[in-house]
Amino acid sequence: MGSAITLEASYAFCRRIARNRARNFYYSFLLLSPEQKDAMCAIYAFMRYSDDISEGAAASRQAIDHWRSDLDRALTGDYPANPLWPAFHETVQRFDIPHQYFHEMIDGVSQDLNARQIQTFDELYRYCYQVASVVGLTIIHIFGFDSPDALPLAEKCGIAFQLTNILRDIREDSENHRIYIPSEDIQRFGANLATYDANFIELLRFEAARARAYYDESRPLIGLVDKNSRRSLWALIEIYRRLLARIERQNFNVLDRRARVPTPEKLGILASAILRPRFKT
Repeated sequence: MGSAITLEASYAFCRRIARNRARNFYYSFLLLSPEQKDAMCAIYAFMRYSDDISEGAAASRQAIDHWRSDLDRALTGDYPANPLWPAFHETVQRFDIPHQYFHEMIDGVSQDLNARQIQTFDELYRYCYQVASVVGLTIIHIFGFDSPDALPLAEKCGIAFQLTNILRDIREDSENHRIYIPSEDIQRFGANLATYDANFIELLRFEAARARAYYDESRPLIGLVDKNSRRSLWALIEIYRRLLARIERQNFNVLDRRARVPTPEKLGILASAILRPRFKT
């Protein structure tokens, strides 16, 4: 049983993945303790692998099922041949993260194996829950919390993040035959997701307002995580809020250019988190 890779090497592997791939998440990790940062990197590595398995030429139901089987083995401490597993298992054990969240993540990404068109917001909410809210529910165990009120707020925060990602990625998703904007909304505004016009703008303005409402509703979560984690959570939320603001400032023209928060601005957010008086302990 187990893997030949050491726990230290496994965490180093996960740190490299997070540093190279987590364009928004990684910056907020820098404000955590070394143990929390390592745990975040381990969870991110699992999420990244899960997502990658649902993409590309090798994506298949068989690959997803194999990954799920590997997860079940790793959660018992029997590590399959992937260097992320020792760090992942140790993180799950240390922070007492419910195993169901990881299965729900896999359920979510498995929906991307085939072309799809989301029909209603209820269907979109379920998808966002599986691919993003369960991430929020997972990482607040690393941030630390006592009040059960943190759980529904983490769910809403994940919805806000994923709605923002969906707006940013409309062009790329459409090219892959994945339409996450609900067809009921597209029809309501008479929009075409391949045409940047007044109807398209109004549709995305509506969806952006929906995302912003979830950011506002989830805001109290910052005060419910452990005080030493609040800077990190604030920074993470602020980076995503800035991404949404950039989409709005470019008048929702996500077809010609992909919105992003530049690295200097992310570093400025980290500096603001460090200097904010409310976070001083």
